[in-house]
Amino acid sequence: MTTGDGGIKATSENGLPAVVGRYNGDDQKIDYVYKVVVIGDSAVGKTQVLSRFTRNDFCFDSKSTIGVEFQTRTLTVKSKVVKAQIWDTAGQERYRAVTSAYYRGALGALLVYDITKRESFDHVARWVEELRSHADNSIVIALIGNKVDLEDKRAVPTEDAVEFAENEGLYFFETSALTGDNVEAAFFKLLEEIYCVVSKKSLNGDDRNGDFVTLSGSKIDVDGAPDLEISEMKKLSTCSC
Repeated sequence: MTTGDGGIKATSENGLPAVVGRYNGDDQKIDYVYKVVVIGDSAVGKTQVLSRFTRNDFCFDSKSTIGVEFQTRTLTVKSKVVKAQIWDTAGQERYRAVTSAYYRGALGALLVYDITKRESFDHVARWVEELRSHADNSIVIALIGNKVDLEDKRAVPTEDAVEFAENEGLYFFETSALTGDNVEAAFFKLLEEIYCVVSKKSLNGDDRNGDFVTLSGSKIDVDGAPDLEISEMKKLSTCSC
């Protein structure tokens, strides 16, 4: 269920709604749960980007994601403790009919392409169209050009991605899941903008009803996650909250 400001209410183990602000096992108060989806073509590094953010890990023997899985990370956003529930959506075409249902309830999305594969960037417009067809029209989207550690194999000029992001109203970052470059910045910026959007909705009295979300799966809590200074490559809008 969405809260009055657009967040998702946590649920207890028996499936009943738990009070937002309950304490987890580490006595850390959780104020909000935000659902984020990571989308894009297969083999662009979606799972690796997610793994770098949630576990600060990179697996050299990574395999294609089958279906959908999610991981979580708890961190501080605008003085509130937010649990980011991040869904890793398989990019293979045969699974897209399955994963489209998982866009529902998403407040943010990371759309990932591989800077060394032009085709993955050419498909970005289609992913944006699909996302906007299935998700709320206020969803915050960040375009991620991954694998900047392979600069010598670059097939997508940064300028092309910046132009597309500006035209579509997306945030843009280039990252490396291998080295960790800009991964934290991209996720933190996305979560900050989600907070701004749902806060504005709360002020405007936009209270929507949604589905209960059960918090199961891999749980990674970051105790006392510090607020970070975020330096985006391209800042496309300013949060006024």
